[in-house]
Amino acid sequence: MIRISGVSKNFTLHNQGGTVIPVMAGAALEVAPGECVGLIGASGAGKSTLMRMVWGNYLAASGSIMVGGLDVAKAEPRQIIALRRVTLGYVSQFLRVVPRVPTLDVVAEPLLQLGVPQDQARDRAAGLLARLNIPQRLWSLSPTTFSGGEQQRVNIARGFAHTYPALLLDEPTASLDAANREVVLSLILEAKTRGAAILGIFHDEGARARVCDRLVDVTGFTPKVAA
Repeated sequence: MIRISGVSKNFTLHNQGGTVIPVMAGAALEVAPGECVGLIGASGAGKSTLMRMVWGNYLAASGSIMVGGLDVAKAEPRQIIALRRVTLGYVSQFLRVVPRVPTLDVVAEPLLQLGVPQDQARDRAAGLLARLNIPQRLWSLSPTTFSGGEQQRVNIARGFAHTYPALLLDEPTASLDAANREVVLSLILEAKTRGAAILGIFHDEGARARVCDRLVDVTGFTPKVAA
């Protein structure tokens, strides 16, 4: 479902004379349906960079990133937008939403974009918000006013609203209490059971042990510097 082959990435420092810094080379991995692969490596090794290339926010310098039959590395913006709507979900560490939109509608939005009737989309959103222990009195408020932990749980609910065939998870259990951590791990395991291919960053070793089928150390994709 996700296949990365021969991917490299450079950053150009335009404020330093256009200096090109190679940050990744020869990245390769596959994530099958129903499998969760965890990215590991020291801070700065390239875990987030690789995730952002799969998501389409960073452009790969070379190689292919196949997600559901689309090569994200070569896709047009409209194709990436369509991929995100139907096939590829992403739970980031930070909630980014339009201000003043009620929390219930924030979570229901991915389903509404797919044409799911509003009552069904809101029912799904309500179920996830309740499961993640967001009090119902907050559902009509904008999540931009919530605490960091509440915003994270809203972000998780939104990411799991649609049954995406592929999911990217960036520290989904960070800063959560024990009860909500268990809810999130259960959601991940349920997604695997239905066949989702999941690529994630999990600094929580216990969470990694629970949901990851295998780990990939991105340090192996660090460009070799000539002596």
